[in-house]
Amino acid sequence: MEDGSVSEPSGAFLSSWVSFVRWQGHPVLLTCTAEMAMNIWEELHWRGLVADCTDPAALGQRTQPLTVYCGFDPTADSLHVGHLVPLLALRRFQLFGHHPIAVAGGATGAIGDPSGKSAERPLLSPEQIRFNLEAIRPQLARLLDFQTSVNPARLLDNADWTADVRYLDFLREIGKHFSINQMLAKESVRARLENRDTGLSYTEFSYMLLQAFDFYVLCRDYDCQLQIGGSDQWGNITAGIDLIRKKLGRAAYGLTLPLVTKADGTKFGKTESGSVWLDPRKTSPYRFYQFWINTDDRDVIRYLKYFTFLPAEEIAALETQHQQNPGARTAHRALARAVTELVHGPTATQEAVRASEVLFGGKLEGIPEGTFREIMDEVPTLHLNRTRLEGSGLPLTELLIQAGLATSKSQARKDIEAGGIYINNVREIRIDRAITIQDLLFGRHLLLRKGKKQYVLMTAE
Repeated sequence: MEDGSVSEPSGAFLSSWVSFVRWQGHPVLLTCTAEMAMNIWEELHWRGLVADCTDPAALGQRTQPLTVYCGFDPTADSLHVGHLVPLLALRRFQLFGHHPIAVAGGATGAIGDPSGKSAERPLLSPEQIRFNLEAIRPQLARLLDFQTSVNPARLLDNADWTADVRYLDFLREIGKHFSINQMLAKESVRARLENRDTGLSYTEFSYMLLQAFDFYVLCRDYDCQLQIGGSDQWGNITAGIDLIRKKLGRAAYGLTLPLVTKADGTKFGKTESGSVWLDPRKTSPYRFYQFWINTDDRDVIRYLKYFTFLPAEEIAALETQHQQNPGARTAHRALARAVTELVHGPTATQEAVRASEVLFGGKLEGIPEGTFREIMDEVPTLHLNRTRLEGSGLPLTELLIQAGLATSKSQARKDIEAGGIYINNVREIRIDRAITIQDLLFGRHLLLRKGKKQYVLMTAE
């Protein structure tokens, strides 16, 4: 972290001067008064991030920072963009002076949460769970600050307090506090019971108890008073609140965040190639950036509120620009840059931006071959006989015909003379130009362009 500096925060709901430092390019609150600690509620409401709350009046009257937790089950070897709303919510709490806990579900991940699922998840082996846990830990750590001395985040594994609990002890100490009638009324359970084809296994039915047990342990051992999660977690969260009240005689709270939807009705976080992951090995920074750039016009302002830390004034300005000229896609670029930088850092983001600009005539210098290949997945590709490029090479006029960018040599010459032909995004105006092996990118690719958007990739074999 850099040295702190006193500045006036730009957020819409901070009315006092406070001490901030910069962390990963964003202001981090160093001093937090009791009044300011509660501004997180206004912030969440303004961003549309409150789906439901067990006791908003009581939470709004609190004068001390809270310890808040959210769980993330290791069902895969990476988190995906669907996890960002709760994960960034934890960070929002931290920025406002609260104490976040991210729970990696080494225990709950062994069961699988039935909430929002139409069928039971395949059970993962202990080895796979451990592998997944190690993979998602750095992703959780990237978006929370574990180093600050004021309100450092904690990363815990619920297997640490669950694995050694004996089954009979769990039934006697925890299970006796749950009413089957109340559990059956929970939405996550009821929806599955109504599906006669899949039903609900006893294993999945027990998930609610495990999550409630987590909340109880965190309240008992870490003074955690608030659990957050997606709106499909309401039943699990309230079960934990009831358990805390019965066993500890204490009040605890729940806050659910909206499940992200898309205006066109398709599932958020999915593309034709599958899920959009936070791991750059599964979804490259370029593909990640493209996912956000391609946000539906109807969703972009809402997503700016959900997924970025841009202040209210900046988002309002982007909304105005978007309404006046949606074709400029200013809001889309701001969204894509902000989220990619949060997840992958500034260097990878800059590479993704440059790669994205290639299809709009940007320079190719410095683009890694892997990124270039991803860009070219969006461009028609044709094979070219490498031997034809040897010696004096292949006349550009012939290559344009072969690429389908010209119907005849005379047409090719006219296009070249008019300045409408580009080789590797560099304009070519010489009619007698010949293409040789030296023109190949990475020793095998040649990018041809006619006009602004008509691309063909020639691959020399």
